[in-house]
Amino acid sequence: MNREFFSVGKITIYWYSIMILLGVLTAYYIIMKEAKRQNKKTYFDNLIFYLIIFGIIGARLYYVIFEFDSYKYNLLDILKVWEGGLAIYGGIIVGIIFTIYYAKKHKQSIIKTTDVLAPGLIIAQAIGRWGNFFNGEAHGSEVTLTFLKSLKLPSFIIKGMHINGAYYHPTFLYESLWCLLGFIILLIIRKIIKRKEGITTYTYFIWYGIGRFLIEGLRTDSLYIGRIRVSQLVSLILIILGIIGIIINLIKIKKEVKK
Repeated sequence: MNREFFSVGKITIYWYSIMILLGVLTAYYIIMKEAKRQNKKTYFDNLIFYLIIFGIIGARLYYVIFEFDSYKYNLLDILKVWEGGLAIYGGIIVGIIFTIYYAKKHKQSIIKTTDVLAPGLIIAQAIGRWGNFFNGEAHGSEVTLTFLKSLKLPSFIIKGMHINGAYYHPTFLYESLWCLLGFIILLIIRKIIKRKEGITTYTYFIWYGIGRFLIEGLRTDSLYIGRIRVSQLVSLILIILGIIGIIINLIKIKKEVKK
């Protein structure tokens, strides 16, 4: 798989960067569409600007922290984000922290803010995973060509999963499709559920957490703390937070009904 989108002289643009950019632009469109509906265009416009910056920094730092042995002798390589090595959970964690700060500063509801952001985030993840495909990374364990053909995959994906003489699980695709389905679910929730404050955010936590936990178990490049896959641990935390959040919301609704 050719990692380069195009190259002119010493300037090279990689597919990884293109897919990340496409994901960001799509997320921006989705978020701003809802922001305009709520008459909060400026609020979210400025928030997204900072989230892009801090999200990328967080995603890179998270990855580097757990893979520091690969960078300790070449610290400048930390800046080469176009070569891969952006851990989405790092971006999510830093993004949530900044969003809490930003919402409090502007005296806005934190959970209502994340409800607007969640659908944009998950569709960006769905698109961004294709950057991993072009980089030949974030794949699963070795499989047979027969197995990949049994999945009815397009030939270009099968060819892309042929890395260093072997075929691998296209875990990037599993997660991309899971996030795409999650995006549709979040939009449906936003449209049909009346008392939905927090439901979109918590559903994102649960949906993405479950998918990532299962898919991470297939990957060969997981970040570890001892023998524990970091992403699976974070996924469990997200799932628990999502379930707690929904339960609290249901309790609030029940109390309001009794009143």
